[in-house]
Amino acid sequence: MKFAMTLSSALLALATACCAAPSAPQSVAASYDVFRNGLHIATMDESFEAKDGGYRIASVTRAVGLFALFEKRPLRSDSAGRVAAAGLQPQHFEARRGDADPRQVRAEFDWQAQRLTISRDGKTDTVALPPGTQDRISLMYQFMFLAPENLQRLEFSMTNGRKLGSYRYAVSSGVEIDTALGRIATLHLVKQHLPDESGAEIWLSPRHRYLPVKVLVIDEDGSRYEQEVTKLDVKEPAP
Repeated sequence: MKFAMTLSSALLALATACCAAPSAPQSVAASYDVFRNGLHIATMDESFEAKDGGYRIASVTRAVGLFALFEKRPLRSDSAGRVAAAGLQPQHFEARRGDADPRQVRAEFDWQAQRLTISRDGKTDTVALPPGTQDRISLMYQFMFLAPENLQRLEFSMTNGRKLGSYRYAVSSGVEIDTALGRIATLHLVKQHLPDESGAEIWLSPRHRYLPVKVLVIDEDGSRYEQEVTKLDVKEPAP
């Protein structure tokens, strides 16, 4: 679905904060409604699990309404890797609509050799892997390892399985928005971009481990894609 691919090229991976990172939760279950220009087009269900020093994330986006007639197969994205001192360190990422999907993308992270291998459209490229790089799915959960009290701007690298990009976001705290979970004071991230580039904003909830409760992407053609939270359950590790 275009929203997922647009989101992946517009959002971010988080650089290491100056302070020690919090520990990972045991699990997260999150659900979102997805809108295009105000029209409900999809639902997104995600799960995060941390166990034995590693993590796994699964994200499934399903079209709804008339859009389900054209996109009958859900888009599944998976990320797996280590939970390191600075947060998540992806090792494998892929996104696909079934095993035979020609649009399938994949990324393999070789941290020892500092190389990233990207596979898409039947092609494979290997590029240098910057420190702190995230994939499109892990980046949403890397926010849990923020040290927000010192943040005014974020700079980071992220791959969507098609390319590796660098992004800059301005940060504002205490921005209140209405959500299905109630009114929430958020940490608001705004992408810094040129006039001919896509725009993006992310609202993170401090009371929910700095997980996203809303995402807005404005495409180059002016189309607006919004992701709004409907459920966010965080299970902390046993003391």
